[in-house]
Amino acid sequence: MEQPQYNMFHRERVEKEYAPLYREIGLGTTIWSPLASGLLTGKYNKGIPPDARLALKGFEWLRNSVITPEQIEKVRQLQSLAAGLDCSPAQLALAWCLKNACVSTVITGASRPEQVTENMKAVLVVPKLTPDVMERIEQILVNKPTAEEG
Repeated sequence: MEQPQYNMFHRERVEKEYAPLYREIGLGTTIWSPLASGLLTGKYNKGIPPDARLALKGFEWLRNSVITPEQIEKVRQLQSLAAGLDCSPAQLALAWCLKNACVSTVITGASRPEQVTENMKAVLVVPKLTPDVMERIEQILVNKPTAEEG
């Protein structure tokens, strides 16, 4: 078991580096940060709320690495896609992680009880992630790691 970061914006380790380990020895993953520090929920689309973790002093390093204009634009497009699937952006992002057969467990990191309740509904979104929907997500993200050679 390995516990790498994995989300729509941070894919390399799970999808490329560890790929041979899944095939050859059956490694499982318990992933963290599936919502990219909250970015994939859409809560930063209009700036950083004053009560958000990324607004705290000392978190500038995280804020600067997570929030970019390019990623905000992708989140807006994903938000539109989520609406079409009748789910929240967070549920879409979590379902996307769950869709990966190499992901054994997702640590959601919810900070309020209602977030836990909403996040668990992501399991209902997984069946909606058809090959066409997954392709649309890839068209938005434009960051799929290339397969290892050999």
